[in-house]
Amino acid sequence: MLAPHRHRPDLYAELTTELAVPSLYDEAIRLLARRGFAIAPESCTRDWAVSRQPDTSVEAAWVAAYRDPAHHWELYELAEELVDLEDYFRQWRFRHVTTVERVIGSRRGTGGTAGVPYLKSLLEVRLFPELWDLRTRL
Repeated sequence: MLAPHRHRPDLYAELTTELAVPSLYDEAIRLLARRGFAIAPESCTRDWAVSRQPDTSVEAAWVAAYRDPAHHWELYELAEELVDLEDYFRQWRFRHVTTVERVIGSRRGTGGTAGVPYLKSLLEVRLFPELWDLRTRL
């Protein structure tokens, strides 16, 4: 994610710093742990610059919150807001790839990517995978 910004040392440094801190979702997972859910330690203290992988302990915690929303209302509401955020972002991604395909066709992307095929592959990326996977378990 940083490579396209190497030509701008100021942006590169700022983005490198930002990637070294917990994301919004990392903070939500850490909140689950603080609220007493059994979250795997590596999900609370991982290398923040590395893309996180789905964690069954995180999914189990969210499932518990969803199964008892009266008791875990704030967590349930947080989870639904995160799902809404991802839903909006997915819609933006779809509109973006459609616009790019309309404008440049199948030419190489402006950021040095493969263009439309690369953007289409991003349509499958899930920001909060446990919040989507848990719905199968409910």
